[in-house]
Amino acid sequence: IITDEALTQLEELAEDRENPFFLAVGIIKPHLPFGAPRSYLENYEGIELPKIKHPTKPEGKTTWHQSGEFMKYNRWGKDPNEDDEFANDVRRHYAACVSYADAQVGKLVNKLKETGADKNTIVILWGDHGWHLGEHAIWGKHSLFEEALRSPLVIHYPGMKKQGIKTDAVVETLDIFPTMCDLAGISKPDFTTGTTLQGILEDQNATGHQAIAYTGSAATIRTEQYRLTLHKDGFVELYDHDNVEKETKNIAKEKPAVALALTQTLKDRLE
Repeated sequence: IITDEALTQLEELAEDRENPFFLAVGIIKPHLPFGAPRSYLENYEGIELPKIKHPTKPEGKTTWHQSGEFMKYNRWGKDPNEDDEFANDVRRHYAACVSYADAQVGKLVNKLKETGADKNTIVILWGDHGWHLGEHAIWGKHSLFEEALRSPLVIHYPGMKKQGIKTDAVVETLDIFPTMCDLAGISKPDFTTGTTLQGILEDQNATGHQAIAYTGSAATIRTEQYRLTLHKDGFVELYDHDNVEKETKNIAKEKPAVALALTQTLKDRLE
């Protein structure tokens, strides 16, 4: 329904060649409950899925939670943390939802090309959060682990020289607005926060910047190498993404200087 309405609006907006347009389309899937048309699920039947990375509940104090949002849905008395077959069923349904959402994006891009507006339109695909599919024994978001915070971000604009290139630069969703302003050639309002990503779009090896996120009880900062999470009671988690343990081993006590520096940086950003 959302896509059909978006296609109608897109066609109408593209007819006006004199005035620019902005169209935001919120595609709901993948979102709980994980329901998609059967044809999308059939693509994943019989497919061997990769093993869930670090599927056990982390030791010590973290932002782990009991996946309440997911667990409230009908699970037929099954727990994906204890039932591998059910866990794989859930992951297949999630994958089907992603493919279904991808198909909606394809319809919008095709319509953009049909109207000819693709030659003068910036397209940004992004998500507001990630999702645990069993990592850290979490099924959902609301944590401050990498799986919940890393989200999709794809940008395309007319005349783009490096298409289909991936970058590992750390950025924030706050950066999308100033990036759009720069790509559209318009001035940024005084209230704008975030950093333009235009340099990274032109050079995938360009460096990003620190990114922060927070819940009601903790906040986190992600750098190229580390993630530090600061709880309101002062407890600190520090993870090194250059190590194989990544966000499974808290090294705050092993690297107190790094933890102290990032804690101060995070506090400064939050202020």
